[in-house]
Amino acid sequence: MENFNYFGVMIDCSRCAVPNVPALKNFLDIIAKMGYNCAMLYTEDTYEIPTEPFFGYKRGRYTVAELAELDEYAGGLGIELIPCIQTLAHLNAIFRWDCYKRNIFDIADIMMIGEERTYELIEKMFKTLRSCFKTNKLHIGMDEAHYVGLGRYLDKNGFGDRYKLLLSHLSRVCDIAKKYGYETLMWDDMFFRLVQKGDYRTENDVSFPSEVTENIPENCKMVYWDYYAEKTEVYRAMMENSQKLSDDIWFAGGAWTWGGFTPHNKLSIRRNKLALPVCAEKGVKNVILTLWGDNGGECPPLAVLPALMNAAATAQGMSEEEMKEKFLEITGVSYDDALALDTANYIYGDGFGVGSANYSKNRLYNDPFLGIADKNTEHPVDTAIFAQKAAKLRTAEKEAGTLSCLFATQAALCEALAVKFDLGEKTRAAYESDDKKALRALAENEYTVFCEKLEAFYEAFRKQWYALNKPQGFEVHDARLGGLMLRTKNCRRLLLDYCNGITDTVPELEEEVLPHDGGNIASWSNMITACPI
Repeated sequence: MENFNYFGVMIDCSRCAVPNVPALKNFLDIIAKMGYNCAMLYTEDTYEIPTEPFFGYKRGRYTVAELAELDEYAGGLGIELIPCIQTLAHLNAIFRWDCYKRNIFDIADIMMIGEERTYELIEKMFKTLRSCFKTNKLHIGMDEAHYVGLGRYLDKNGFGDRYKLLLSHLSRVCDIAKKYGYETLMWDDMFFRLVQKGDYRTENDVSFPSEVTENIPENCKMVYWDYYAEKTEVYRAMMENSQKLSDDIWFAGGAWTWGGFTPHNKLSIRRNKLALPVCAEKGVKNVILTLWGDNGGECPPLAVLPALMNAAATAQGMSEEEMKEKFLEITGVSYDDALALDTANYIYGDGFGVGSANYSKNRLYNDPFLGIADKNTEHPVDTAIFAQKAAKLRTAEKEAGTLSCLFATQAALCEALAVKFDLGEKTRAAYESDDKKALRALAENEYTVFCEKLEAFYEAFRKQWYALNKPQGFEVHDARLGGLMLRTKNCRRLLLDYCNGITDTVPELEEEVLPHDGGNIASWSNMITACPI
């Protein structure tokens, strides 16, 4: 890692899945052997603040003792553990509790700038973290605060210059950080969004007002994050732009764990191979790879070990052969077998060109009658491929040792998708053809078999979750997968009622399915219904 001072991984511990301490230690062991020297724990509210009982309440938050234990353990591996929190937006979980909603809520997931109770809470955050971590670095977040100052703040204070508002808050936060000996890191996107009418990444030169660049606190360094760009020119322009905001910037790439149950290793590798050489070219000495867990934390960090190994190998100048040998030595699993964890999303070829589409998740949850995702594929899909994928994953599972749960989960998912992927389309086609014989066969066979496969997937996913995470958060998946089971059984029942002449129509199947960009539906709630949840 000669070109880098910090080369690390950020683990999302806030989206239902809070990795348990033994699993985190194991993960740190692995990345240390790969050559990583820092790790960030992304905790929105999932850490204990002793005088704030509702902060992280019922969320599986880390105790002060657990964080101190992890910090000590990481240090023994040569890894600097850095807290990565939020001090403005992305705090939606705390606003369900009246003690925060009443006092420090602005709008959406954003805290009220200028409210003293806001800064009292932030000081408690910093004081707690100071007691847990040895590092003098603290990531304060502040990304994607799109509506800052436009909610209760607006009602209370009227409309003001949002740049000044953001800078005033940043100044207060950095003053508190300085009190506790912290140098802060901040996601840089809001400075771009406020000058580019909401947009972030660009290939163009961005001009920031001097009152902005001159008023960013000295103890705050910018973090340019990008897991999406497919062109070197974007990475180059964005690094140059970010360097106008602070010296010694950081780059945050991604190892995609946030598309659903299934990782996107190949996608991550492709994009990081574009970004990392630009980091070296532009003198960006600090890099982290983010492992987000959006919409349920379904995919564990271990599933993207190939992407992490590849990034480390790129940074160290390893050959592909050397990289694969090292991966096998560290994990006990072949690199190519581990890449097969991606395949539930690969409905055409080996996945290149699919982008970040999470077909496996949205087709699993896609309602068999409503068919919201029925037209999200460019071409017909041969569902026999899922049985082939499952067979390959089952073979790898037998040799995967401590990583076997990853292969078991993906194999069970593929086995479920072999039945479910086009179940809605088959149902609609038979209904529109008025083929009650075919509908009855679907109800009595495919619908029944899918329920069995779904139960098997649930058991595999449950086993994986409890091995790697704290138990809190799994209630979300009990509700989602349990809801899918009941909905499937109800659809089966409605089909049989129709076939038996008890009902004259199935109203949901009477309505046309419209095409839309369903391949990138990210949220479970948008997969299962068109109604608000």
